[in-house]
Amino acid sequence: MTQKSVLCDVGFIGLGVMGKNLVLNLADNGYSIAAFDLDIQKVNDAIKQDKLENQSDTPRVHGCFSYTELLSRLKTPHLIVLSVPAGSPVDQVCESLIGAGIQPDDIVIDTGNSLWVDTVAREKKYKSNFILFSSAVSGGEVGARFGPSLMPSGSPYAWTRIKPIWEAIAAKVDAETGKPLERTQPGQVIEAGEPCTAYIGPAGAGHYVKMVHNGIEYADMQIICEAYHVLRSGLGLTPDEIADIFEQWNTGPLDSYLMEITVEVLRYKPTCHKSSDCLPENKEALVDLILDKAGQKGTGLWTAMSSLEVGCPAPTITQAVYARSISSFKNLRVEAFSKLAGPEVVSMTEDEKSELISQLHDAMYCAKICAYAQGFQLMKHAAKEHGWQLNFASVAKIWRAGCIIRAVFLQFITDAFQRDENLENLMLDDFFAKQLSEHQHNWRKAVAQATLFGIPIGALSSSLSYYDSMRTEVLPANLLQAQRDFFGAHTFERLDKAAGKKYHVEWSTKERNMIEISSGHK
Repeated sequence: MTQKSVLCDVGFIGLGVMGKNLVLNLADNGYSIAAFDLDIQKVNDAIKQDKLENQSDTPRVHGCFSYTELLSRLKTPHLIVLSVPAGSPVDQVCESLIGAGIQPDDIVIDTGNSLWVDTVAREKKYKSNFILFSSAVSGGEVGARFGPSLMPSGSPYAWTRIKPIWEAIAAKVDAETGKPLERTQPGQVIEAGEPCTAYIGPAGAGHYVKMVHNGIEYADMQIICEAYHVLRSGLGLTPDEIADIFEQWNTGPLDSYLMEITVEVLRYKPTCHKSSDCLPENKEALVDLILDKAGQKGTGLWTAMSSLEVGCPAPTITQAVYARSISSFKNLRVEAFSKLAGPEVVSMTEDEKSELISQLHDAMYCAKICAYAQGFQLMKHAAKEHGWQLNFASVAKIWRAGCIIRAVFLQFITDAFQRDENLENLMLDDFFAKQLSEHQHNWRKAVAQATLFGIPIGALSSSLSYYDSMRTEVLPANLLQAQRDFFGAHTFERLDKAAGKKYHVEWSTKERNMIEISSGHK
């Protein structure tokens, strides 16, 4: 059979960094790929990279230069993976495939960061043309190449066809320890271990779970950045000294990919020989040369918006989004720096500094627990609202490796949901309740000291307020309800009356009579 007549296992559209690496991952695991991109150079680059890495004389990646050619080079029914930007590009590709002759039993997998409601709408829109399946991918370019975390959702029938492929290319963890089984070399295959992928649920469920993953990622990163800020500006430590601290912390409960890369970032000092802007003798850490304006692509914002829509608080995640937004007002912050007073400089002894470092560790750990508690409770509320049967132990499992928030910590979450699959909030699990109780004193001390320094710690402090709010039996919402009733006749319930009965005080009259309102009143 000639190369032109070879029928491939998988079609792939979109050969950017993520797409090309997913293609090579598929190839390492024994699948032949028909690859297409509107940019012909990207097709050629994928073929070239496959030739460099391929251990056999048989090509694994076959370039295609039109949608029609792509379909003609695939086994039927066709299985096509998309790695294109979220939004209109996905629809453009879908329409092009329809024009090229895609069939109703063909499967198209959207692996981008699509908004989950868009995925639901697309499945309905294209159901007579092909089967739209979605599978969010986490892990960045390295994860895509050597094993990502995959969050698939959509047609159960489609999943039966996709499952063996997804389990092959996903990251793996040791079934007993929960630790990642690393794959770092092209051509390397790991067949043992538990794959970091599992069917999430109907259309949209996978993208929703990935959205929350990214929201937690925002919070995790902000928590680390706030600890760095206290150590850098409050204690005056160098990036190398902070890297030493974080490296030590990364051997305990804070062990995570984000801590690992933070250590590398803090240690990096750029040197080059071809630019006057970057001299070999430059010993400054890169982090001190980077403009303090953070970008975002929207998934953290989507998570914060969803928490507001379903009425499930996620203040740590939301504060992380706000922190990025505030950072963008660089000029305003520079102006405010010269006009708005801060606290007097606080001097500390070496022992006090050492104590604060320990306190910061515990504050990060507790805030991390709160961020994950918020994310999982949000998914639980969304599942109830949309009729999804989410398996939260399984979700935690597939995040243990491959994804950006991968961490030892996730095994504790898996254990918690295996103990109680109906757990409403992670903080109510005995293990996490004990952790928060044991570390809360240091958490409070760290937040208080950072406040005395005048250092913003929105994620650390909002997490503490969340914890205190959740453990408070009586909140001041009783006063708030009275206020609402006063200016808007919004009614209130009473502790000494039957649940569900509504009352209103006629505030505008001299007598201010209290009356019971029928259940139909708003």
